[in-house]
Amino acid sequence: MSEGVKLAFASFAAPARGLLVVFADDELKLGPATRTILAPTDDLVVRAAGTERFTGKNGSSLDIVAPAGLKASRLIVIGTGKGADKPDLVKLGGIVMGKMPASATEATVLLELGSGPLKPEQAADLAVGMRLRAYTFDRYKTRRKEGEDQAQSVRLTLGVGNVPGARKAWADREAVAAGVELARDLVNEPPNVLFPVEFARRATELKKVGVAVEVLDEKAMLKLGMNALLGVGKGSEQESRVAVMRWDGGKSGAAPVAFIGKGVCFDTGGISIKPAASMEDMKGDMAGAACVVGLLQALAARKAKVNAVGVIGLVENMPDGKAQRPGDIVTSMSGQTIEIINTDAEGRLVLADVLWYAKNRFKPKFMIDLATLTGAIVVALGNEHAGMFSNDDRLAERLHEAGEATGERVWRMPLAPAYDKLIDSKFADMKNTGGRQAGSITAAQFLQRFVDKTPWAHLDIAGTGMGAAQTEINKSWGSGWGVRLLDRLVAEHYEK
Repeated sequence: MSEGVKLAFASFAAPARGLLVVFADDELKLGPATRTILAPTDDLVVRAAGTERFTGKNGSSLDIVAPAGLKASRLIVIGTGKGADKPDLVKLGGIVMGKMPASATEATVLLELGSGPLKPEQAADLAVGMRLRAYTFDRYKTRRKEGEDQAQSVRLTLGVGNVPGARKAWADREAVAAGVELARDLVNEPPNVLFPVEFARRATELKKVGVAVEVLDEKAMLKLGMNALLGVGKGSEQESRVAVMRWDGGKSGAAPVAFIGKGVCFDTGGISIKPAASMEDMKGDMAGAACVVGLLQALAARKAKVNAVGVIGLVENMPDGKAQRPGDIVTSMSGQTIEIINTDAEGRLVLADVLWYAKNRFKPKFMIDLATLTGAIVVALGNEHAGMFSNDDRLAERLHEAGEATGERVWRMPLAPAYDKLIDSKFADMKNTGGRQAGSITAAQFLQRFVDKTPWAHLDIAGTGMGAAQTEINKSWGSGWGVRLLDRLVAEHYEK
């Protein structure tokens, strides 16, 4: 959470107290307003840079305590390196927040490069990076060890050239940042707190921002024929749920865009039980569902001009005398039968019914599902890219472009009939796993059997949704990956 960060935009001015943060390129060039504000220091930055061997390298910093000529208690200069007029501003915001001492309670940041003030949208992007870097999930900490990260409580004044413009741009960016934080909170929660019924309850809180939410209980799902999803949860004392979220910000009657999330609140593997080592990480097996909830909040909070649907399947996969077994055959909502080969290949069973439900009920323009689906995608792509599978080239290209723009990158993987044969079953219409080879691909082939001709993309986020690589804007275990990516996709191509 980063509720302790209070952010405001103001005109360029020298602060009366606290930290002052400015930017310099690899030639130590400062922006015009910055030079004016630092004029009383008599080239302090240049002199200190020589002493500390600060060259303005991208991401480096120069820290000057009690700078002569300023009322600020500390001056921090952040290097932007070469090509400084086009830096990654979200990342730069994260760097700024990371350079601030944990003890800081008040700071002024002058948002200009050597060429002049940042544009309003650029200033808002940098603010997003600061906000996301400040996030810490520490609600269960009663005490901390020395040096341990903790949530910062700091008032930030961001100096800009166009205050009204920056405030307007920030309104939308803030909504997206809050959506990312919500997704992170959900992924970070322990499984004894965030079980399916509780997850569904939290989804209903989106009603506060204008999202219509309905929750399907097990009785309703049974009536619909969601036997693939219900089979996963049979071994758990926790009941399964499906949460349906709708934001109607577009034209009345226009087909919505649809986002589907895997929400396995804890995954033991079921009867095909996982090894004990690192099983605690399986509390994050609902990162896809968390992203969908965060995205719907973001779209609603910024009043996106689009009709959007989010559907998440919420289950817990546990071993028990009632749990489904390898060898069982279940009939999905689509009527297709599935032979259970491995109960740890459960996420695709959840998604099969939810995809079919969303396709038939909402007839969307496209469906994108997100799931921490396979360890195989981590072997293939590590923690840098999510695996993307799609039956629609235009949708895939738009996702790729949105990934490059936001840094939440995707890499397209193949789909082909030859892979599809690997999940054919002797006893049912299909098996729920095709074995070790091409594990991520056969999982996607399985899902494709439940989308018909609807444009569709599957994002396997096993390497990015939880325990992902630490970045300048994320020091959390739960990354909230996908919210910024999909919001960008919607904003660029589907709002009218």
